[in-house]
Amino acid sequence: MEKHSENTFWRRQGLKLPGSVSVIPSWTDNTQLHKDDMIDTVRYNYTSLVSKHTTPLPSAPSPHKSRSPTLQREEVSITSTSFKGHKKDVKQHNRSTSKSFNAFLKDTNDEWSDDIDQKTTMTTAMGTHEPADVTIDQQALAKATEAVLMAATSNTKVIEQQQQKQPKMSSLKNNKEYLQELLLDPTVILKYFDTPKDRMHKFIEVLSQTNVDLVALRSISWSGIPQELRMMAWQLLLGYLPCNSARREMTLARKRKEYGDSVTVTYAKGVAGLDQTLWHQIHIDIPRTNPGVPLYQYEATQLCLERILYQWAIRHPASGYVQGINDLVTPIFEVFLSAYIDEDPEQYDVSQLDTEVLSVIEADSFWCLSKLLDGIQDNYTFAQPGIQRQIVTLKELVSRIDARLTQHLQNEGIEFIQFAFRWMNCLLMRELPLRNTIRMWDTYLAEGSSEGFSEFHVYVCAAFLVKWSNQLQKLDFQGIMIFLQQLPTQGWEEKDVELLLSEAFMWKSLFHNAPNHLKK
Repeated sequence: MEKHSENTFWRRQGLKLPGSVSVIPSWTDNTQLHKDDMIDTVRYNYTSLVSKHTTPLPSAPSPHKSRSPTLQREEVSITSTSFKGHKKDVKQHNRSTSKSFNAFLKDTNDEWSDDIDQKTTMTTAMGTHEPADVTIDQQALAKATEAVLMAATSNTKVIEQQQQKQPKMSSLKNNKEYLQELLLDPTVILKYFDTPKDRMHKFIEVLSQTNVDLVALRSISWSGIPQELRMMAWQLLLGYLPCNSARREMTLARKRKEYGDSVTVTYAKGVAGLDQTLWHQIHIDIPRTNPGVPLYQYEATQLCLERILYQWAIRHPASGYVQGINDLVTPIFEVFLSAYIDEDPEQYDVSQLDTEVLSVIEADSFWCLSKLLDGIQDNYTFAQPGIQRQIVTLKELVSRIDARLTQHLQNEGIEFIQFAFRWMNCLLMRELPLRNTIRMWDTYLAEGSSEGFSEFHVYVCAAFLVKWSNQLQKLDFQGIMIFLQQLPTQGWEEKDVELLLSEAFMWKSLFHNAPNHLKK
């Protein structure tokens, strides 16, 4: 008996936990156990404050029939007293269960909400105790229950109020009144965000100002712009949307009308009245634009892009249309489209849109493309001097970052212009998925529309090339050219682009303000 008491679960753990323990011997009728082995086969079941059984558990047959009922009751009665390693008298084990439980309940009745009847019978596998006289503080229990119900009701009301204040964006985009407001001023979306948190809160705080602080906007945009606010942020960073809120509605209406009037005049005689050489080059390039994205294979989308590119070309005779500009308009068009629809823009057929909404998207895309190209126009003038300078800088930069890769490319007879020209001309759009390009442009615009797409882009290209250094150094001329034409980036996620941008920022911090470091 003393060995059994000393080796029980509660004594070994030294815990003061409420509850009863049902001792269930795991032997069968055909199994004979020695007395010393009995404790190792016991399974302990911890119940609530009081263990209730609707039907009494059958008593397991015991090989120790000479054991007295008193000793059996001692083995199954566990009180809140912690056991130490020393021995105690049998009388101390036989103290009243009701007295011990009442003392425990008096101290803890405010912390427990078990539904306990006043008369409870403790039943175990080894025997049944007499009903214990347990009194519950019903007043305290009622107060606790009332407090829980009030808290639950309060939380439900708060959630319902937040849902009413902040309607889902899907329901907003199907609301004609909301769309009309959005067409007049993109900042109307700020009214529909209730109690924003984290980075969204920072954006709304900056964009809600009467005069938007572009320095602050660039600072928070470097790490990415929330999709819901991207159209507005891009238009501000590109200089299309006025920073002063009082001028926005009038400015947008005037610029959109100007573009619409220009298209009307240009296409007054239809396609036959256009510059056929220019129109033909644009017309054959449009179907090649993002061939893997359904959005750009729909006729309505292609007609919008065709008009945008033709209008830009006739307004910029110094450069005219150059292959690659057709790629640059697609991120802008897709970002602006996503602000007016709830579906995936890359799968959307714009012919389903209201004509007024589509004309606004087209006009805004034209003006933002014009702002973007104004900062890198020497990339597309005669002989493309801007791209030539970028390629020279890229070669010098890579030679300092990874001299072994540069030497290997030189040994294989590969010139940087053979693969880097497209990287500069199309801003890596043919090397990365469109969704990654959009994220990358958040950072480019934060750097400054001119500096980001020219200077910082060179550092991005350097980090991009060095990323594949180990693979490239194992290939010959043909293998290198094929690899660089089909880079394994289709599975890239946003975190991959952010890592690339971080590496580019590191190289820029090291070399941009110390150009002599690029020279050996």
